[in-house]
Amino acid sequence: MGGDGWSQTGPYEEDLAAAFRRAQERELERDDYGFGGRAIDELWADEEWQEFVLTGGTGTVLDQWRLIDAGADDDVAMMRPLTDREIRTWAAGGAPTREEWLDALDSGLLEYPGRGSGRCTPLYVDGRPSEIGYWGVTAD
Repeated sequence: MGGDGWSQTGPYEEDLAAAFRRAQERELERDDYGFGGRAIDELWADEEWQEFVLTGGTGTVLDQWRLIDAGADDDVAMMRPLTDREIRTWAAGGAPTREEWLDALDSGLLEYPGRGSGRCTPLYVDGRPSEIGYWGVTAD
């Protein structure tokens, strides 16, 4: 099998790791995928959750365990922010809107990461960050 691409948005916070956790919490409130009543750290400590994610996953921010540094190499189950240089390859002004982000994903100008990995970047309205775009590929 090959992984499936997914994308979603979440609330903006200057601290991208905090924003990522908040997006995960919101997703868990929306759907706990049969693993109810647990926080994301508890889920990732559970071998059944790990198996679930690595053999199919949710196609959401829940498929990544934590946010890593923008300059880090890809790793399975990790969400990596884009570098400024990566952003400017598809959003010349460095402050992409939701529409620019979606267009870049649809056109292939902005690539999906490898299987089991995720990416994120702030999205802007009127030059101010308003939300964060997340996208990735399931591990299956």
